[in-house]
Amino acid sequence: MFDGLALIYPYVKAFHVMAVISWMAGLFYLPRLFVYHAERGASGSEPVSSFVIMEDKLLRVIMRPAMIATWISGLSLVLTPGIVSWSMTWPWVKAVCVIAMTVFHMWCAAERRRLAAGSAQTGRRYRMMNEVPTLLMVGIVTSVIVKF
Repeated sequence: MFDGLALIYPYVKAFHVMAVISWMAGLFYLPRLFVYHAERGASGSEPVSSFVIMEDKLLRVIMRPAMIATWISGLSLVLTPGIVSWSMTWPWVKAVCVIAMTVFHMWCAAERRRLAAGSAQTGRRYRMMNEVPTLLMVGIVTSVIVKF
């Protein structure tokens, strides 16, 4: 590894981990907000305007910047010479899982717009979708740590 890269690599890696944690926190929490929004809105027991605000801010202020930071820092790490051997299986598994996580993020954004417009799925469906980032996280972490 080049001397300059060797100096900044640990900082980029640390920033990447922090960005991933922030993004994952949002991906775990936003579908849970969708559950509450759909169930409270359907029963008419609570105004849903506070859910619309929370969902919007979580997505725009935390999740989107964290996703972008994750991608930029992750690509920086991948492009560092000598770090990733693409002849192994694990980087491909991780790449597929990260792309799937990004697709899930986009699904959340589209679902937030539907909920804000007054159209929602059932709370049960959102509960099931809440498990998607967990499964993807298992694939990502296992592939990076075990390096199969």
